[in-house]
Parts: sequence; C-alpha cells; structure tokens
Amino acid sequence: MWVGILFGLRKTSRLPAVTLPLFQPQPVSVLPLETLYRDQHSWLCRWLDRRLHNAGDAADLAQDTFMRILQAPVAPTAPGREGDLSLRAPRAYLATIARRLLINHLRRQTLEQAYLEALAALPEDMAPSPEQQVIILGALREINAMLESLPVKVRAVFVLSQVEGMTYADIAAELGIGLRSVKRYMAQAMTECILLAP
Repeated sequence: MWVGILFGLRKTSRLPAVTLPLFQPQPVSVLPLETLYRDQHSWLCRWLDRRLHNAGDAADLAQDTFMRILQAPVAPTAPGREGDLSLRAPRAYLATIARRLLINHLRRQTLEQAYLEALAALPEDMAPSPEQQVIILGALREINAMLESLPVKVRAVFVLSQVEGMTYADIAAELGIGLRSVKRYMAQAMTECILLAP
C-alpha cells in the first residue's frame, strides 16, 4: 500500500515497470597499439613534463611506458584480436604505468644525487676516477633495481640488515614481525641477490 502512496497509484493499479541503471559500464575501446600511441603519446609527454619539468626525461618516460605495454606478459587484449588493447580508460591505464615508472625514475635520481654528494665530500686524492664512478653508478642502479623487485617486507628487512647494520632481533622488533620471518625474508633477499649476480 505504501508503494501506491509513493507513486500516487490507486490500490488496484499496477506498478509501472521501472528499470533504474545501477551501474553504467563504460564502453570498452579496442585499440591497436599504434592507435593508442598516436592518440595518447603527446598527452602522456605533457602529463609527465608537468611532473618532471624536463621535456627530455618526460619523452624518455613516455617511450618507456609504451615499451612496458609491449613487453607486458599479460596485456588487456581484445579476444581474437592479438595486439589490440581492450581498455575502458586508455589515459588512466597509461598514467598508472607512467606513474610507476616516474617513481622509479625519481628514486634513481635521488640515489645518484646522494652518491654525487658523497663524492663531492671526498678529498680529491680519494675520489674515484670517472671510469670508476660510471661503474659504481651502474652497480647502484642494479642494486636499486634488485631491491625494487623484492616484496616490501623483504626489502625492508634486507636494507635494515645490510645497510643499517641492525641485528635480526632488532629488525623483528622494529617491524613488529617474528624472528623466523626476519630469517625467511633475509634468505629470500639473499636468494634474489645470488640469482641476479652476473
């Protein structure tokens, strides 16, 4: 009866068939990668340039973003259309990938800047040669890439142990995990180091 009052219906009348769309999915765009690149590359470069304030780095990261899509083991492809991407929001997809690459880029810059500042603080006779500096920077990049590939807790345990020099018991207390977990995470990190060693 209350439904009739709400809709202004008499007791004997039928309720009108009303379908309310609870969720309107966005249409899925099926784009060849070339079309995605052509349509979105300049937008992505501008998006990155606003964050980096460096057009050259922005162009490099935009290119890396599209390379990441090409190299992805599982890309959102359209069924039966190999190489075509099936995306609801192409810009959001690109921005997500680019944001992750941007974070890695900024971390790498911070690491390199810290290294260069440490070099500047050294007496001139103790400073490594330019060739040694390039080798050291390359090694730092490799270590950074290896650390980024580790799960967050494993990375934290490894850095606290190897960089900060903390004992396993101190690490367990610091991170609020058990001693066995610390040992397991260190074993996992060491295994990764061995696997990535040349």
